[in-house]
Parts: sequence; structure tokens; C-alpha cells
Amino acid sequence: MSFNHPEKPTPKKLNKMIMYRKYSSIRISLIILLFIALFCTLSHHFYRTTLHSSTISTAAHSLSTALPPPPPPLRPPPAPEIVSLPNLPSPLPTLQSVSTPILKAVSILIPDWEVLVIASPENSILEPRNYTCVFSNKEKSPARFAGELPFRRGTAFKCEFPARNRRRLPFFQPQVVRTEERERADISPPLKELLRWNFIVYDSFTTENDVVLLVKGVNNRQGVNRPPSDFNCLFDDDPLTAVKTSVTSSIQEVFRCLRPNIKGNRPIAATLEILEDNRTVAVIPSLAKYVPDERLTVEFNESKSFICACTMVYNVAKFLREWVIYHNNIGVEKFILYDNDSDDDLRSAVEELNREGFDVRTVYWAWPKTQEAGFSHCALYSNQICNWVAFLDVDEFLFSPPWLESYRPKSDMLRSLLPKEGHDRPDRVGQVSIRCNEFGPSNLTAHPLDGVTQGYTCRRRIDQRHKSIVLLDALDNSLLNVIHHFKLKDDYKTSQIDPNQAIVNHYKYQAWPEFQAKFRRRVSAYVIDWRQNLNPMSNDRAPGLGFEAVEPPGWPQRFCEVQDDRMKVLTRRWFELNDSVMAWQSA
Repeated sequence: MSFNHPEKPTPKKLNKMIMYRKYSSIRISLIILLFIALFCTLSHHFYRTTLHSSTISTAAHSLSTALPPPPPPLRPPPAPEIVSLPNLPSPLPTLQSVSTPILKAVSILIPDWEVLVIASPENSILEPRNYTCVFSNKEKSPARFAGELPFRRGTAFKCEFPARNRRRLPFFQPQVVRTEERERADISPPLKELLRWNFIVYDSFTTENDVVLLVKGVNNRQGVNRPPSDFNCLFDDDPLTAVKTSVTSSIQEVFRCLRPNIKGNRPIAATLEILEDNRTVAVIPSLAKYVPDERLTVEFNESKSFICACTMVYNVAKFLREWVIYHNNIGVEKFILYDNDSDDDLRSAVEELNREGFDVRTVYWAWPKTQEAGFSHCALYSNQICNWVAFLDVDEFLFSPPWLESYRPKSDMLRSLLPKEGHDRPDRVGQVSIRCNEFGPSNLTAHPLDGVTQGYTCRRRIDQRHKSIVLLDALDNSLLNVIHHFKLKDDYKTSQIDPNQAIVNHYKYQAWPEFQAKFRRRVSAYVIDWRQNLNPMSNDRAPGLGFEAVEPPGWPQRFCEVQDDRMKVLTRRWFELNDSVMAWQSA
């Protein structure tokens, strides 16, 4: 029997067989690995499913053994209780509730090394007592909130100009920043120089026919005024493109300009240029703004009061009630106070009087030594709401000896001192002038609690100076005044009242602690301050008093030549309440 032996493979076939077996082994290995991976995945899934089912079963058992009570029926939620928590931090502020961190402002160096900062109304100032002035060398001083300028013209702050910064010129304006931001203030060039109070347009007032600018540093001497032709009024932030109008009046610090032909509601700068030979030699720095379509005056839906009173005040809160209550009862209907930077809570005193039904209005007046211009401003301000205005200080009381016969005050008493209405008469009276009696300390060493009319009863023998009640329509267009009286139009005259008919009780020389406050600063632009060693014989000085706020010997007995208790008797009869308390002591 024969066997057929297989044919021996060639090398080429042998290689194919080896490769085939190798690939087969790899496929088998991959299949095994896939089965292992699938097994692991299924096992893990089975374990999770079993555990989850067990957990649900356990939880279901627990819930079934302690079911909660059914939910209560739906009701409207109770009204939230409002709780005041002043000590807790406030929530995150919105843009509308955040004070501006660095104020857009302009600064002026005023007397006594104070910096007056006028912050633009564009700023958001919710906490005005939380700002600091940061100067060029990082020197800092607190920015004291001073007041809001009239007609929404900005917010005023004051800060001390640091002693180190006084040594080198020029002086630069500070940045006014929120106190918590003061270390981050960027005081870097270019810096703006501080404006100077002795050469500046500081305020403006727009009437129907013109624009009134108040200017320091031009007419510096009383009675010496440059002609209107020496000036133009400029209306624009850029003097090169400004609209120019003529100046129609230049008296003291009051300049009247023709209104420019400009429309719109955007505030623009208003200032003066000084001319020589019809060439501009200077443009005065300015704080004043002009709004073309805005009339800066007082317009209310109210009838004009027959008599108002206007005064410039500083720290008179303790005297104000007596002055207002007395004069309101004899016929003054409105009281306009130009607040010259008081810091004695005058605002609270005014609010209290208004709550009681009196009409007391305040105009914050930031400008030092500008009483004449302030009275001119008041004449413009009150023209829409008053016929006559009495320009009196808070230590001055109008008194008529015949009133001693009246058991009660009457609202027409003051009106009886004025001329009867009759504007067609050729000798029309536009101003009533009343002489003053000056009272001394009357042996007092402190403010009398029952009022100045009760405490000060001894005066000088000879009446001094005068005060005036003016008809606003009779005032000269220049608004010229010397505090005690105004210049009138040509067809009006001033009437002098006999002292036996009316007198002003001026409680001028009070107890020393009160009189000493006068040494702070005189408010008139043309009267030297008490501490200036000039003109010692001036009638504006206290006789025998030096230049320092030092009580002279025998002060309580000074200026006592005539015992005069007529006003004390009158006011005690009119205003005494139970237990010898005066009406102005009841608040």
C-alpha cells in the first residue's frame, strides 16, 4: 500500500500561513478582551441597580412608618413687617444710590485760608458729610458740607488749605473724594490752579430782560465804579467762541448784561471781559452759569405779600424765633434769610417756625463779604412775591411808641407806617427810612433766656444811622445800596419817619459772648473787618474797643446812657404766656 505524501510548501506559502495564524491569535485575544470588558460593565450596572433598589426600598419603608401631616391649605402670605436695623450693613448699592466718588467741582481760595468748593449738580451726593479734600502733595483736610446753592446751581463744601501747601505758588485745586476713597485719589498733572476770591464772577441772576452778574475785584472802592463801556458779557465756556453782549450797568459788584440770543437748556459759562481801547485785556474767571430758557427768579402760584423782611444771617438760630414772631404779628408776611454759612442748626429753627405756620425761606449764600450784592440779589429774588421789603438784621426790631396803647399786636401796624397807595402822584414814596437806637449789654453777661427785647433795656442817648423799608418797583436799575438804603428811580423819593412815630431798636452791643462772635468777619464788601488795624474811628466800630476779641473792662456797663424799657413792656404785654414765659420760649 502506498501513501501519498503532501507536497512540501514553498517558502512563499509558508509565510502566508504564519501571518494567518498570527492574525487569528490577535483576533481571538481581542474577542476575549471585549467579553471581559462587557462582563465588567454588566456587573457594575447590576450592582448599582441592586443598591439603588435597596435604598429606595429602605427609604420607602421609613417614609411609610412616619408620614407627615397633610400640607395646610394655601393662604396669601402675611404682609411683611418693616423692621429698622440701623446697625446692619446696607445691601449692595445700585448705580442710582451711590454717591459720586470723586466730585466734578471748582475750588476758590477765600479769606482765612479756606477753600470753597462748588460741586457741579451733575454729581450724585447722597452723603455730603462724607468727603475729603485731597491736595497736590497728598495733604488732606475734611470737606465740610456747607449748603446747596440756590436754583440747583451746585453743592458747596469748605475745607482748610493745608499749611504746607501755602509755602509754594501756584496753589492748586484739590480733588474732593469720598472719605473711604481718599487714598486712591489721583493727584497728577495737569492740575488746575485755585481760583482767587479777589477776582471772580461768583454768581448770576436771570430776569425777563437781562442777566445780572455779581463780580469781585473790579469796582473795589465804594462810590468808584468803572463805566459799563469798559466791559462785555461773554456767554460760552470758550471765550474765543463766546456770544458777547453789552453791559448796561456797572455799580459795586452788580453788572447788568443784555440777554444773549441763545436757546436751549444747557448751562453755559457767563463772565465779563475787560476792555481797553476796544481790545480785550482780561477775561474774569467765573463760577456763574446762564441757562437760556430758564428764568432764575421766584415764581409761585401765590399772590404778592405786601411786606416781607430780608436779612443776611450767620448763626442766629437762638434769636430767630423772637424776631420772626414779633415782626409777623405787626405785619411782616414773609421772611427771606440769606444764610451766610451758618453752622448752628439754623435749618431746624426755620423748619420749626414753618411748621407753626410762619413763612420763613432761606437762600444759602456762600460768598464772604458780599452783603451789598446779597441785598441786590434779594431785591431781584423777592420781586415776584413781595411789594415792600424791610432790610433788617435779626438783632433789629421795629417799634412805634403809639403801639404802647394797644393791648394786642395787629397785622396792619407796620403797614400804617408806609405811604398810602397812589402811584400816580408826582412825589411817590419808594422808601421809608427809620432811625436806630443802639442798646448796650445792660449789665448782662449772658444771652437773656426770655429774649433780647426783655433783657437789653439800656441804650445810647443819640439815635444812630437808619434802616429802610423799600418798594421794590421803585429801585434804580443799578440796584445800588449801602446796606441801610437803596438808590431809587428818579421819580421816587425817600421818606424819613420821625423817631416819635417809629424807631428801630438795635440790640447791637449784647453780652460779651454774643458780641464776640462779630469778630469772625464783617459781611459788608466795603467795611473792614474788626481785627484789621485800620480806621479805628469808623462808625462801624464799637467805641473804645480794640482790634482783638478780648473783653474790655466794664463791658456789661458800657453804652448805657438812657434806660429804655418801652419794648420790654410792650412785648411782655403782647407775648407773655403763663408763668411769665414768652411766646418764643415755648418751642
